[in-house]
Amino acid sequence: MVHKSLSLAQQVVQEILSGIEAGNLARDDGLLPSEVELSRRFGVSRATIREALSRLEQRGVVYRRHGVGTFVSPQRPVLEAGFEQLESIHTLAQRMGLETHMGEAEIIEREAMPHDAERLEIAPGTQVLSVTRVIMVGTQPVAYLVDVVPRTLLRMHELGESFDGSVLDILILRNEPVLSHSNTNISIEAADLPTARKLHIQRGDMLLKLDAQLCARDGHIVDYSLSYFVPGYFRFHVVRRIDPCESWKSSPG
Repeated sequence: MVHKSLSLAQQVVQEILSGIEAGNLARDDGLLPSEVELSRRFGVSRATIREALSRLEQRGVVYRRHGVGTFVSPQRPVLEAGFEQLESIHTLAQRMGLETHMGEAEIIEREAMPHDAERLEIAPGTQVLSVTRVIMVGTQPVAYLVDVVPRTLLRMHELGESFDGSVLDILILRNEPVLSHSNTNISIEAADLPTARKLHIQRGDMLLKLDAQLCARDGHIVDYSLSYFVPGYFRFHVVRRIDPCESWKSSPG
């Protein structure tokens, strides 16, 4: 199993997802093993298997045919990107020929709370623009994004009526201040109840979380963001290169 801190059903969900991705769980026609077989395979009760399959069905990963069994749903579009390149979900989807759109959103101007001030390195009470929204592929929520930007850099009316959910793209297009890089922490986090409801998943389901500070060339923090991604719709990778100096040191002769 995956994590002792997770419920058995959540652990089974992760195991089934891993088996589907590895291609060693379902038959060629997509049929998964029966509940009895899965129960034996993972060493849990059939009730736990049913709960795990129900969660996967709600997320569109599997579907059930009465009297036949549970099948892996037809392959969904997967957004794939490297962490080396900073780009918005909208830009990534366009590059891959996929269509995304913004779902539920809240855009407000307010005073910076203590954690906002700390992450943006500004004084508490400074006015900020807070943008929270859900990103959809078709009817499926795939990501929940939060951006907080000092109001001196971006105001609500500047988003415009055609705002598609990407604060990053707006900042890149404005090119003032000139952006440099993003400091990003990557973690796996269990969905709390509000986030789970926004993403149509179960509370406690695991999400990929990116916690980032977007920096300008002058060193100031332009934006801090939290991004939560639903597993199965995103695939991130990292290219790790060998240091030429180290390669030279290890060369014979």
